[in-house]
Amino acid sequence: MTAAESAPAPGPRQDASVHPRFNVFGRIVEVRREGPLWQAYRVGADGKRTPSGFVIPDFVAEHELVQFLEDLFHESASPHNGDVYRIG
Repeated sequence: MTAAESAPAPGPRQDASVHPRFNVFGRIVEVRREGPLWQAYRVGADGKRTPSGFVIPDFVAEHELVQFLEDLFHESASPHNGDVYRIG
């Protein structure tokens, strides 16, 4: 048996479509559940993710993320970007 035959099959692909993305007053944020913790990333125009620098408490449920992000960043709202909504 070769190493390729004994290697485990790759798991399901973890692409951006399985992680919720939000438009937060004009900025794109991707949120991932990694174990018991939420990890948030800013998504640049080129699609690259960087750590966001803010914390989402582990007790926030996925359906509460829009409200949490709106409460956290409400001071970033402007007349042209006044909403937080899920985009993916």
